[in-house]
Amino acid sequence: MVRLQLDDGMTTIEIDTPDGPIDALLNTPPGEGPWPGVVVIHDAFGYGRDKESTNDRIARAGYVAITPNMYARGGRVRCITRVMRELTTQRGRALDDILAARDYLQSRPDCTGQVGIAGFCMGGQFALVMSPKGFGASAPFYGAPLPKNLSATLDGACPIVASFGGRDPLGKGAPEKLREVTAAKNITNDIKVYPGVGHSFANALPAQPLLRISGFGYDQAATDDAWDRVFSFFGEHLGAQAAT
Repeated sequence: MVRLQLDDGMTTIEIDTPDGPIDALLNTPPGEGPWPGVVVIHDAFGYGRDKESTNDRIARAGYVAITPNMYARGGRVRCITRVMRELTTQRGRALDDILAARDYLQSRPDCTGQVGIAGFCMGGQFALVMSPKGFGASAPFYGAPLPKNLSATLDGACPIVASFGGRDPLGKGAPEKLREVTAAKNITNDIKVYPGVGHSFANALPAQPLLRISGFGYDQAATDDAWDRVFSFFGEHLGAQAAT
């Protein structure tokens, strides 16, 4: 059963998963659908205010956006440990939760049934891991370090539009490796590196001056360009109903 509620102006829902219900953020475009959908996977910080603005951006571009709470079960530290372990092994509740979010979108009458996935950092890695699992397109943002056995991970993957920061201390060699594997497997792709920006360049996190010094930090120009590419790519692979 899905239960809608409003919390401080933020729309949250409860979705069913194989391991019980979890909460998720939901944003729908203005006007009338149906629209394609996008499952958004948050980074290790969870799905706070920054993820609300990300969902809103995606919805304004013409997609039903949902961000499942990957930390919905238990304390934050325990959840992070579990989710990261399941990311590494590529099995477990975290992957089931993502698929449940996809299935929820596909069940909505205002969704066309075409669903993409986008993710940031940890979520970007999940976007790559889940790319062969019934999504129409995948948009990892600085999804590094890349999953182990990347070639096997991407067997049967959907088209991928990936964005990396040239100063990302976690992403050295990742764009080149992703290009190599997607080319070998004939996976449609758009992989771009943004010189001068680091990890988390599309997430407005606290302590920005310190983050920039350490190779992290938000960058407006790179963020806007990356989302322009993502929406153009999604428009091509998820259907013409979405705005570009």
